[in-house]
Amino acid sequence: MSCIIAPSVLAADFSNLTAAVADINDSGAEWIHLDVMDGKFVPNLTFGPKMVADLRPHTSSVLDVHLMVYQPEDLIDEFARAGADYITFHVEAVVHSHRILQFIRNLGKKTGISIVPSTPVVMIEELLPLVDLVLVMTVNPGFGGQDLIPACLEKVKKLVLFREKKGLSFLISVDGGINEATAAGARDAGVDVLVAGSAFFNARDKKALVSQLKGE
Repeated sequence: MSCIIAPSVLAADFSNLTAAVADINDSGAEWIHLDVMDGKFVPNLTFGPKMVADLRPHTSSVLDVHLMVYQPEDLIDEFARAGADYITFHVEAVVHSHRILQFIRNLGKKTGISIVPSTPVVMIEELLPLVDLVLVMTVNPGFGGQDLIPACLEKVKKLVLFREKKGLSFLISVDGGINEATAAGARDAGVDVLVAGSAFFNARDKKALVSQLKGE
């Protein structure tokens, strides 16, 4: 099975996001990745639930909301009502991850957890039976256009082995520095979802790029 491609609108022109979504719709990418930043957990600010609600009518793609915020539990209900399909939060930003995963699931949404480059996989093993998606950050989050940290792909391999050993079915996603040069290494490590921001929106032929990222 080829990878799912999830362009990140963080790299899009915020003054014309409907056009950005149209580009994603036309490219063959299956998901749209939405980075929500609070300026505290990560050093940047982006957008809130209204942005997701405004984009929802313009696409049938999966909306993959990535909460890079402290106290994500305060926002989950709003993003669920806005039309998010997956809601992912950072284990580093919370204490009661198990409770938050239950909350997301009870809202009828897919559950996701994310880890930054300094967090080892062992820190989330107890949560893996409860999640639909694990997002491995392959850069230090907060800004687009960074280079992938190769060592982070070792976490993907560990997650693949754990998933097989335990008979689980969560998806493994990577976010940060994914482009034509790095996608093959990520695929070889075993990822299911490739988040691409700058590479996608800077590409002249976005459909060709999506095929290349998939390894087709």
